[in-house]
Amino acid sequence: MPTAPEQNDDAARGAAPDAPVIEFRDVGKRYGDNVVLDGLDFSVRKGDRVTLIGPSGSGKTTILRLVMTLEDATEGYIFVDGEPLTHEERNGRRVELNKKQRKRIRQKIGMVFQQFNLFPNMTVLENIVEAPLHVLGHPRAEVLERAGNLLEKVGLADKADAHPSSLSGGQQQRVAIARALAMDPEILLLDEVTSALDPEIVGEVLGILRTIAEETDITMLLVTHEMQFAKDVSNRVLMFDGGRIIEEAEPEAMFSNPTHERTKSFLRAVLGEDQIGTR
Repeated sequence: MPTAPEQNDDAARGAAPDAPVIEFRDVGKRYGDNVVLDGLDFSVRKGDRVTLIGPSGSGKTTILRLVMTLEDATEGYIFVDGEPLTHEERNGRRVELNKKQRKRIRQKIGMVFQQFNLFPNMTVLENIVEAPLHVLGHPRAEVLERAGNLLEKVGLADKADAHPSSLSGGQQQRVAIARALAMDPEILLLDEVTSALDPEIVGEVLGILRTIAEETDITMLLVTHEMQFAKDVSNRVLMFDGGRIIEEAEPEAMFSNPTHERTKSFLRAVLGEDQIGTR
């Protein structure tokens, strides 16, 4: 583990071109006696689209919440662009970083939640421009232009003055995606973004995300039970169980010929017995 001065030198130079954008080093998360993540080590490189799959309670969403700093790890270290996110090692001790440091790094990260979390008292446009204006301090004209472009991208250019309550669930989730992208994040976290939607409108939201994946180099870390979407968008899939990664593979290999018995049983339950090959 680098010492604090080494980490500061790395931060000043910027992360190496091939360095991970997100890195977990021996990360643990506990709630009392309940171990949610257990010595987790993995990394995500720039432009990767990494999908986390596994049964409920396996720790997938917790990973996203830790990266978004909505929660803190109990132990271990998380790095974004080579910089410690919430804690660093200093003189052999795990030391919490100050709020200013957390906020600066968190601005590189956007997240779209299961629930849309839009501000009900604001219009669609106001929801999108709020953070770029007041958190990033970008010029209003620039923010408005970008917001208009994003509304076009998600197919809601005619809804700028509408309030969230007048929109369908799929439309609200598309606004939430536009709001996350308005911060121009380097990393986009997606937490079961279709789970609160009616089945007939799931496709429209997944289509927007496929387009974003195809047209940008944004790094994505996503949790989903939509396995076809994971197969289409991801370049890596990680299977979680009991707070650990038990298998990692490219989508085609993971979904057609998983090697771990727990992965096989999970995917058979999700996809059907005849969809999973054997080795």
